[in-house]
Amino acid sequence: MNNQKKKNNIKLLQGNEACVEGALLSGVKFFAGYPITPSSEIAEGMAKKLPKIGGKFIQMEDEIASMAAVIGASIAGLKSLTATSGPGMCLKQENLGFAVINEIPCVVVNAQRGGPSTGLPTKPSQGDMMQARWGTHGDHPTIALAPSTVNEILTLTIKAFNFSEKYRIPVILLLDEVIAHMREKVEIPAPEDIEVINRKKPTVPPEEYLPFKPDENGVPPMANFGEGYRYHITGLVHNYKGLPTSNSQEIDDFIRRLHNKIQKNIKDIIINEKYFLDDAKIALIAYGSVARAAERTVKLAREEGLKVGLLKLLTIWPFCSEEVNRLAQQVDLIIVPEMNLGQMVLEVERASQGKCRVVPYGRVDGELINPIEILGKIQEEIKK
Repeated sequence: MNNQKKKNNIKLLQGNEACVEGALLSGVKFFAGYPITPSSEIAEGMAKKLPKIGGKFIQMEDEIASMAAVIGASIAGLKSLTATSGPGMCLKQENLGFAVINEIPCVVVNAQRGGPSTGLPTKPSQGDMMQARWGTHGDHPTIALAPSTVNEILTLTIKAFNFSEKYRIPVILLLDEVIAHMREKVEIPAPEDIEVINRKKPTVPPEEYLPFKPDENGVPPMANFGEGYRYHITGLVHNYKGLPTSNSQEIDDFIRRLHNKIQKNIKDIIINEKYFLDDAKIALIAYGSVARAAERTVKLAREEGLKVGLLKLLTIWPFCSEEVNRLAQQVDLIIVPEMNLGQMVLEVERASQGKCRVVPYGRVDGELINPIEILGKIQEEIKK
């Protein structure tokens, strides 16, 4: 019986379908979005499955409204999701900042495609790395995850919601057209086999509740609208009561707390995987679908006697600066392949602090970087 049950949980899923499964396992009950390639299958899946479990799906008139609806549903107590691509992500930025300053949990999927503007709707890209970090204005914290397999899309969707609820922050899940649309075998875990984190609730009566007063871990408990806890939400910097403040000390404390609740828990948030790095003299640092090519490159390079390893980033923000700094002290060369003209490589250079050579390898023609290309770049750099 157990073997049969396990067999039944193995499915051939598209990346976007795996995102839907992960969201449902996380307890998502609300989706608002607007169709856009290459993320539309997420909206389609949520439209089909949410009503069956008592959830709500709504197709909004645009991406701005979609983000606003997700915020409203979250403060009313529903775990909420939206999905888009580059042009839609641009439109979401103002309301994303509103979610950040009011510490509203939600997950935003960006299935990246080539840009700028309408760009390449059916081609992959990794051009939104810096947008994921700095897209909305102001000095704000960010959590962004980047899966490289369909199975990782499922597991990191669950992680995204757990981080969002635990730290009261919108979390960005960065896919790309290749990983969103490919199909792979996925074992869907039973609900009892996964960790699901829900937001902390107040332990004080409504009249004593201060909606933005943090607990010892820097994260305030969150009451749901409609449960008798009345509080004010504003896009302005606010005090513990949620009311706008011009007090410089309150402003400083508030902005620093938003950052510190992430920075103090960075070991919990940062996820990466290492391949053949123990004796490596050349390291690849990659994420998303390019990490698949990079992993194969490592095997090809090892067959040629080259001591090459891979650091695969699953959390891209906050960046794993300490890990990269240690790696830079070990190897002679770091190559960063990515489907842009050099975005994550800037963080690698900063973290390396000049302790080894750092070389970008970019591609922006809408095609996935392949292992032979990366191996060729390694061989080229060895000759220098």
